[in-house]
Formats: sequence, structure tokens, C-alpha cells
Amino acid sequence: MKQNGIPSVDLNDFISDDPERKQKFVNEIGKAYEDIGFVALKGHFLSDELVEKLYSNVKEFFALPTETKELYEIEGIGGQRGYTSFGKEHAKDKPEGDLKEFWHFGQYLDEEDKDKFDYPDNIEVVQVPEFNSAGKEAYQQLERTGIYVLRALALYLGLDEFYFDKKVEKGNSILRAIHYPPIKEEPKGAVRAGAHGDINLITLLMGASAGGLQVLRKDGVWVDAIAEPDELVINVGDMLSRHTNNKLKSTIHQVVNPPREEWGKPRFSIPFFMHPVSEMDLSVLENCVDEKNPKQFEDITAGEFLTQRLREIGLIK
Repeated sequence: MKQNGIPSVDLNDFISDDPERKQKFVNEIGKAYEDIGFVALKGHFLSDELVEKLYSNVKEFFALPTETKELYEIEGIGGQRGYTSFGKEHAKDKPEGDLKEFWHFGQYLDEEDKDKFDYPDNIEVVQVPEFNSAGKEAYQQLERTGIYVLRALALYLGLDEFYFDKKVEKGNSILRAIHYPPIKEEPKGAVRAGAHGDINLITLLMGASAGGLQVLRKDGVWVDAIAEPDELVINVGDMLSRHTNNKLKSTIHQVVNPPREEWGKPRFSIPFFMHPVSEMDLSVLENCVDEKNPKQFEDITAGEFLTQRLREIGLIK
């Protein structure tokens, strides 16, 4: 347990051949997601070299002239691939745009699956050649890590271990590279990312280049979410929270502006938003409903829920 109350777990326990270690991981991560909705995870599949390579390419991309970046801003796809310019996205119910620009990598499909899944194509950046390959590798290693986390949660929920596998295989997951530029003047009500819950099943965040991520605890206190350099911060999103009738908590979090003396520093952050396939039924699981905790949510598919939320945060009209 870290000072800020975010538990640390090790995926090596889950993938070991020791049933006791595996069960220990299941219990620890399940309890953490019931209590605070966040964990710091060691033993994931991202190498230090890959993280370093991706961050250096992301920094190179965002340093390109604005007019070059805007060539990669594709109309009509709700920002689901490529570049989204500064201030376009805002937290739900917050009018001010967040102080950030970002890039989206999406699912990698072979030709026969492209027709079946109506996902936009990934956009290739010609000015930064390794940007594309580093993004693809990170996407696939984070997806692999996320599948193991969901297997542990399936066991915690009393489901078959592989319950989520087919639901996330070729799912509509997004790897988002974010640049929060230096702050040049007093922001009028805007923060780097307003208080929000994530839309998806789980979010895997590789260490950001600077602090600022805060989590709202049950007692209403904001705490800094700090991970070690070799850890991912992983939180529950609204889809999983709905599906489990709020047994697993989608915790509100934000990225606050730094102290004034650090306004001149940019911040880079790379979260992986793990989404299922659009037709996944998010109806509340029967074993998460009882007299004390009656069903709280209407039946909805993942695709319907995603569209609803993208409208609320301003990415589609």
C-alpha cells in the first residue's frame, strides 16, 4: 500500500503456477477496485526500452508545427484516430476545454476483420517514422496486460476466468498520447484534464512525464496517484462499473495544473483505454444484484454507451 492509499500489485503473482499466489493477486486487485478503483501494477509486459522509445517519438510528434499536426486531424470520426487539437475535449458537464492536445492509436486488424469491425484506419505519421511502430507495439503489450487483469477480475466476480476474453478481443480500445503544453497565463477555470470517470472497461496508464494525476477517495479527499517508474496505474472505467452494478468502482480523477513555478514545463501522458467490441452487453451481472444492492443501471450495449458519452464530452456532435 502506498502512502496515498493506492495499492500495489504484481502481475507475476497471477501468471505464476502457484494457485495461492494467483488467488492472492485476485483478492488484492478485486478489493482495491471495490475500495478505491485504482491500483499500481508491477510485472506488466511493457519494457523500459519500449516506454522510452514511445515517449521520445510522442514528444517529437507534438513538437511538429501546428499546421503539420492539423494534417492528421480527420473530420467525421469523433477524434477516434489521429490528432485532436488543443482544447477540443472537455470533461462531462464542464464547458471549458481541457488544456491538452492528443493522438489516438486504435485496434490493429487484419484485412478480413476490417469489414466486420467498422473501425477507422490508423493514421501513419510520415514525419516521425518510429512513432507508428512504437505506438503499435505499446498498444499490443498494454492490451495483453489488460486481458490478464480482466481475467483476475472475472475470477473475483465469480465468473469464468476467460469471461472477458472474447469481449475485448479485437475490441475498440484506444491508446492515447497526450501533450499538456506549458501554461502561459492564468487558466480561466480550465485544468489539464477536468474531473471525470473513464468511459471504458479499464484504463492502463504508463508513467506520465510529470505529476498531476489525482484520484477522489470515498471520503471526498483528492489524493495524488503516484506509481513507481516500473508500474502502470490501472483504474476501472464506467463500462465495468455499470456491468458490475458499481461493485467495482469507476473512480473520479483529474489532472491538475502544476504549481506556478512549474507552469513552463510540458506534461506527457499515455493511457490505454481498454474497450470491448461494440456489441458487448453491459447489462448488470446477475450475481452483482441483491436486496442491499438493487440493479442501478438500464440495459445498454458498449457501442451505445460509447456514443452517448462521446457526445457528452464534445468529441462528436
